[in-house]
Parts: sequence; C-alpha cells; structure tokens
Amino acid sequence: MEALDTKSPITTFSRRQFIAACASLPLLVKFRFEKPFINSVKGRINASDLGVTLIHEHVLVDFIGADKISADRWKHEEVIAKVLPYLLEIKKLGIKSFVECTPAYIGRDVLLLQKLSEKSGLNILTNTGYYGASDNKYLPAFAFTETAEQLSKRWINEFENGIEGTMIKPGFIKTGVNGGPLSEIHQKLIKAAALTHLKTGLTICSHTGPALPAQQEIEILQQCGVSPAAFVWVHANGSHDEFQKIGKSGCWISLDGVNEDNVEQNAALILFLKQEGLIKQVLISHDAGWYRPGEPNGGEFRGFTTISDQLLPLLKSKGFSDADIKQIMVANPANAFAIRVRRI
Repeated sequence: MEALDTKSPITTFSRRQFIAACASLPLLVKFRFEKPFINSVKGRINASDLGVTLIHEHVLVDFIGADKISADRWKHEEVIAKVLPYLLEIKKLGIKSFVECTPAYIGRDVLLLQKLSEKSGLNILTNTGYYGASDNKYLPAFAFTETAEQLSKRWINEFENGIEGTMIKPGFIKTGVNGGPLSEIHQKLIKAAALTHLKTGLTICSHTGPALPAQQEIEILQQCGVSPAAFVWVHANGSHDEFQKIGKSGCWISLDGVNEDNVEQNAALILFLKQEGLIKQVLISHDAGWYRPGEPNGGEFRGFTTISDQLLPLLKSKGFSDADIKQIMVANPANAFAIRVRRI
C-alpha cells in the first residue's frame, strides 16, 4: 500500500480549512436531499403530501376595485359560516389541497384562509402578485409607476418575510393580463413575476385565456431566463393547434373552468391533450366559489364538486386509467407547485 502523499495540494489542509469544510457538509447534504416543498397557509409541506388537489378556486373575491377595497368589508365568522360547508364537502370526496387564487387588492385574506384550513383540514395555498386583467382595475396605484424590479421586491419580501405582517408565505405567484396583445404594464407584471421566480422558485400562475397573450408571456419569461415549466397558462383556451404549440413549450395547461355545462367539452379536450402526449402538463379545477362582500349573505356560491362527481367518472368511461387520473389530480399539481427555480 502506498503512503498518502501529505504534500499533495489535494490533501494539504490547514486545521481551519478542514473545520470549515466539515461545517459545510450539513448544508450540502440538506441541499442534495431536501424534498420538494410547497408553502401552505399553515406552513411548509412536502410536495408529495399535497394529494388530490383543486388548483384554481376562490374563497372570497371583492370586485370593488383596488382603490376601494378594505378587509373591513367582510367578517371572518360570516365568511367561514358560508364557505366551510363547501370545503368540508370536498374533503369528504377525497380532496386534500385547495389552491386559492384570489390575489391582493381583490380580496386576498391570508388569516381567513388559515382559519379555513384549520377548520376544514385542507391544505390551502395563497399567493403573491398583482392582477392586471379587467383593464387594470385591480392594480394598486404604485403598480403603474414602479418598475418590474421594484414590484418583484415586494413579492419577494412576502415570500421571505410573510404576507401583511403574518408568518404566512405565498405558495405561488398570481398575476393576470387581458386577452389581447400584452400592454406595456402587463409586460411589466410578467417580467416582475419572472424576477420573483428566479429569486424564490415560486410558480407563476397568470390569468390569461387566449393563446396569443400566453405565447407572449412565455416569450418574456424565456427572455428573463425562466423556463416555461414555471408558468401556468390559466383559463387556457384556443384551437387544438394552439394547445399543441404552446403545450410543446413545456408550460402547464390549466383547464380551470369546469362546470356542469361544459363537462363533456373538457373531457374531450383532456383526451386530446393525452393523445398529444401532454397529460403530464394538464391541470384541472372549477374557478368556483365565492363569498361576495356587499351582497346579502355573501351572494351566490358555486361549489367545488363537479370534477369529482362528473368529470372524473366521464374520463374513466373514455378509457382513462386510475394512473391517468392520479397523474392529473395528484402528480401534476405537486410538480407544478413544488417550489424550485426553473431556468432555461
């Protein structure tokens, strides 16, 4: 056996260097083996614990406008009395997690969501970001003057330090654009989302709709170095050719408007996406709810059961296996919302 060459530059360590190297090992091990995680309103959970998930729903939405909205327009106990039965209903159906997509300045209330999570037993995710759709009615005044970098600092701060003085952290970025070509301010919102993603690893969910703005959003993200795999095409709609083209970018395709009137249409589209090899990018939900401040008893509320009661049985009748259903309802949401930076 050869003696160790203690003079080799590879093996020559001072005592201080050796201690420093050993001290760094736990961090390296943690980085290498830490499980993918997701931020819920009750804290961090493993992505593998997300379970059956509805990826786009609402508890409360207030469309009064960014300049008029205030949390004193609703009372937690009244909202809970209205909403909790609907959450308990889906819990009994096997739903484990609920992605609440109401952004700031339209009624995001993270303490309310935390209470509902505790009472229902559901994992609930909230968000950071601003919503520019509906011609910017729900954007705060400073969003018009601040740069993308300044906006992203606000969103990063919520991720690092908690939302509105709480310890509750966002599980994703929510923004929104109009259905036509992206305006200058909407381009800025998407750039801010890209910058935030690169610092936090949060997934970007953008209220979009048609294929044209979706393609433009993806181009902006790519220009910023963000992979389309970090982008959820919310309210996705378009021709089969458009779904093929945008789907091939690697983005998430969110079919989140499921209701009793379009179950067959959604089933046919999901079947098409499966045939095109895109089933691992499909997300489904109802875009349902929600408590409406200012209306008697919170207004009309649409529940969250159509997917469980109608769409999934219909998919199975069309040849979808249990593994296919699990892919859409469990694996895809966990992969979509697991927090990690996705670069080009």
